[in-house]
Amino acid sequence: MSVNVDSRVVSAGSDEFVDDAWELKERIREREGVLKQRWDFFSDAYRRSTVYCIVHDHGDEDLVGFVTVRRDGYILFLAVDPTCRGHGIGKRLVSEVANQHRSVTCHARTTNENALQFYEHLGFEITRRIENYYEDGGDAYYLKLTTDTGLTERLSEFVRG
Repeated sequence: MSVNVDSRVVSAGSDEFVDDAWELKERIREREGVLKQRWDFFSDAYRRSTVYCIVHDHGDEDLVGFVTVRRDGYILFLAVDPTCRGHGIGKRLVSEVANQHRSVTCHARTTNENALQFYEHLGFEITRRIENYYEDGGDAYYLKLTTDTGLTERLSEFVRG
């Protein structure tokens, strides 16, 4: 895959890319059994958040990754097209969040090894486990990006190299 990508920022209140984000989320859900949220919850959270998007720009703009973040730096959704993983897209998205917020936090399913490895690699630490966090009864870890590792500098290094 050509990694000819561009960034977009969708302001809170907008639904730009919401359908594309839903389709990407659903592809990941079907393939990996994660991101199980219903449309109503997803679309409401999307519209209330700032959304950082990465699009593959080849005439048409294909959404290859996005992160939705609340005003307090809490990541609601992070998704990268499985065929585009390994190109720094997730790191780039989290870096955008870290550059805009003093604190970055999120939840991840205790069974989502890919997400947990990804977040831990970036410097997130598990601060607690929450039983029955998800609508389907799944447990979650609450993760926080540590600030003692030079947060912005570390993420900027990932994006550059």
